Amino acid sequence: MNSNEPSILGYPVSLEVCANSVTSALAAQNGGASRVELCENLFEGGTTPSYGEILMARKLLHIKLYVLIRPRGGDFLYSDLEFNIMMADIRYCIEAGCDGVVIGMLNDDGTIDKARCGEMITLAKQWGLGVTFHRAFDMCADLYQSMEDIIELGCERILTSGGKSTAMEGAYNIARLISKAASRISIMPGSGVSESNVADLVRFTGATEVHSSARVHVQSKMKYKNEHIIMGDTVGDEYSNDVTDARRVSEIIKLANTL
Repeated sequence: MNSNEPSILGYPVSLEVCANSVTSALAAQNGGASRVELCENLFEGGTTPSYGEILMARKLLHIKLYVLIRPRGGDFLYSDLEFNIMMADIRYCIEAGCDGVVIGMLNDDGTIDKARCGEMITLAKQWGLGVTFHRAFDMCADLYQSMEDIIELGCERILTSGGKSTAMEGAYNIARLISKAASRISIMPGSGVSESNVADLVRFTGATEVHSSARVHVQSKMKYKNEHIIMGDTVGDEYSNDVTDARRVSEIIKLANTL
């Protein structure tokens, strides 16, 4: 099963944009992305976005909208309470009319938590939502057995960096996964995908869809700035943020299709 959709620009290799806000999601759409993975807190690897973000994204997007289901940063070993939160978030995505969800849970030995992932997948699919397995996959002890488990569970794609920090570092593993998947599931490279490497990544792996945030740094328009206070728990610029750029989205799609 190849679940890839062409980009709205008509190219055969499509781009899913990891959007950290509705603003980023709209830029992804304007740039030609075929699908958005909506999340927040990208500095933690992404968590589930707010009710308002999901609602407004669904209202304003005509491309596919998938929502990340992840209640916190850190590992992918979840308590019963966290699992129930994720099930509740999936139910809201169903009510909101989302096209799909992005999920992933592991056991403490680095295997797929097939029982609880199965419950989430069944809930989503019985209401017609697609399911992507996220980069919890990259934290598995055995990528190839885990891929088989995910195929058995019924996911349509796996987002992966090939078990490495970036997709380029994991390109060899991604190519092997795509070969072993044999069109039973889409293997979508993600992490560090940009204009500088997407053509080489697609050429080497044979991927038909890729994942990128395509962000740029935007400075605050605040005139008064209190430079002595940090609102978060990490050192950073309180007067800037990162948003997806439509021009970067278009360029990544074009370069991904320059073979």
